[in-house]
Amino acid sequence: MTPNSTKKRLVTNIHNLTAEQQEDLKTLYPKGFSDVMMRIDKPNGDFFYAVPYETADTYYLVKIDVKIDDSAADAAEDDYYDDDEIKGADEIQDDGGSMGDDEDEMDD
Repeated sequence: MTPNSTKKRLVTNIHNLTAEQQEDLKTLYPKGFSDVMMRIDKPNGDFFYAVPYETADTYYLVKIDVKIDDSAADAAEDDYYDDDEIKGADEIQDDGGSMGDDEDEMDD
């Protein structure tokens, strides 16, 4: 059984840390935060991203501002055709699923 920690636990924004603490955080994560960042879901459905940071007397979850690139989702919703008809669809013939004369037959 582990003893209870007497450290305070705080959630704060990276901009609310002192300049010294921000430098310490950068030293702690020299390659960036992507490998240690965690998504924290709030009860109202919102969320934020945070990284752990520990000092002698406090354990922090430091909120990190993250820009999510949702342009790929927007591009998927683009309407590629102006109307409901596909140009050239009249020339396409339905052959009932057979491949016709171009079908390769395997001989044993």
